[in-house]
Amino acid sequence: MAGTTTHPASRTRSWWGWGWADAHPDDAECTAMGALLPGTLARPLPVPRVRDLRIDGPAVQPPPSLAHLVTADPDDRAAHAMGKAYRDIARALRGRPGRIPDLVARPGDDREVADLLDWAGERQVAVVPYGGGSSVTGGVEYRGDAHRAVLSLDLTAMSRVLEVDTVGRAARVQAGTLGPSLEDQLRPHGLTLRHFPQSFEFSTLGGWLATRAGGHYATGRTHIDDFVQSLRVVTPAGTSASWRLPASGAGPSPDRLFLGSEGALGVITEAWVRLQRRPGHKASAALAFTDFDDALRAVRDLAQSDLAPANCRLLDAGEAALSGAAQDGSAVLVLGFESADAPVTDRLEQAVDLARVHGGRRGGSGAASSAAGGGAEAGRADAAVTAWRSAFLRMPYLRDGLARMGAVAETFETAATWDRIPALIAAVRTEVGAAALEATGHPATVNCRLTHVYPDGAAPYFTVLAAGRPGDEVAVWDDLKAVASEVLHRHRATITHHHAVGRDHRPDYDRQRPDPFALALRAAKGALDPRGILNPGVLVD
Repeated sequence: MAGTTTHPASRTRSWWGWGWADAHPDDAECTAMGALLPGTLARPLPVPRVRDLRIDGPAVQPPPSLAHLVTADPDDRAAHAMGKAYRDIARALRGRPGRIPDLVARPGDDREVADLLDWAGERQVAVVPYGGGSSVTGGVEYRGDAHRAVLSLDLTAMSRVLEVDTVGRAARVQAGTLGPSLEDQLRPHGLTLRHFPQSFEFSTLGGWLATRAGGHYATGRTHIDDFVQSLRVVTPAGTSASWRLPASGAGPSPDRLFLGSEGALGVITEAWVRLQRRPGHKASAALAFTDFDDALRAVRDLAQSDLAPANCRLLDAGEAALSGAAQDGSAVLVLGFESADAPVTDRLEQAVDLARVHGGRRGGSGAASSAAGGGAEAGRADAAVTAWRSAFLRMPYLRDGLARMGAVAETFETAATWDRIPALIAAVRTEVGAAALEATGHPATVNCRLTHVYPDGAAPYFTVLAAGRPGDEVAVWDDLKAVASEVLHRHRATITHHHAVGRDHRPDYDRQRPDPFALALRAAKGALDPRGILNPGVLVD
């Protein structure tokens, strides 16, 4: 199909929803899901079509020297109009995707990126770096009318691992490289980045860097920041290329300026990233807890130990039931250990023993013990871990299916110190649930899991399922998100732990950051992007 991103096997990305077009729930599955949530539609909204949108011709044309990099294909433009947040899905289903970019560009190297920025600056064209398009915070769309045209900058043509240093275990990688392609290119060297966000299949290295993405590890190296040696960034003021170093104390880090900058200060085109040998030893477990607060204490002790589990995900009873990890009202702790050097079973058993002190149950109906062991308990553990992993990858597709039923189905995440975590989680459940009941007249489900844990705090991740108001679903979600954001602010919890600021979180980001830092950030924006063309509205005005 013209203008869509395809897999090497010619699998087609959905222009309006998450992931692969052929992986979405069909009408019957959507209807069945909707029946479980009172107040939803009787039948699913139709899958939206690009041809039903009003897409005007582009307001500008590129010069002949850049024409081969740029397309005005309607399918391509529609696919680059939004990210993959619930707001985006609901708007697409109602035929209201917002401002569609005039052009989509796919440069092949730094020089072409610079040429496109020069042209855009001269013509007052907004440039929105697209990454893999998986933003869930409004990070890849243009809002407003201050620019005469909008160019979506897609770097996926820049998708190669350029160098591999097997001695220093690092690689120089182009920023448009999608997660699976990156791992495929590293595999022959026996190395891996091992950064697996939920969006891994559909996101790029540059996108991870620009949003400070959270990844595979629940402890230790939780963010992409921890893997960066150096960055190469093209800005309207010139190209920034930091030295490749294991560490440096030479002033403020230039890489830190661009990590999390979301394309507002420059376009990340390359990075040297730290690698590791592929793990050959793995062990996992799932433990059930009757009391969620006991489970929180167990996770805190694990985070403050030196065991360093790779996976330490705590699901409350609702999240455990939703994922199929437990159906008896138990909270479930999913643990995983891995190593390239030595067996990890002993570390797993130490973690299980620590969790048992706080009431964690091995085996039984809630969850099971180590999958590295044998017998029935190991089988139950393996099933619980597998169920969670499968649900984790399938959930965005199910969210889109519920959206077709007019439901509000979305997530948000945060982080706070341990002293605030119990009250924060309780307040979000209570206040967002009450707001949903008031907005829709139907009770809502508000579930919680911990995705990343630290010695000093944790990152709660909330799932909200509620009936919508037909035709007004986005407004319902905006109201619920506003309530949630107020709770986070009151408890001094960050507006985002790893989803980035985008445009959706911008007001709360403005409240969270210190005023002197805001001054410095505005000054950096003015110096690096004097014409204000890079992702306008993100981070700073």
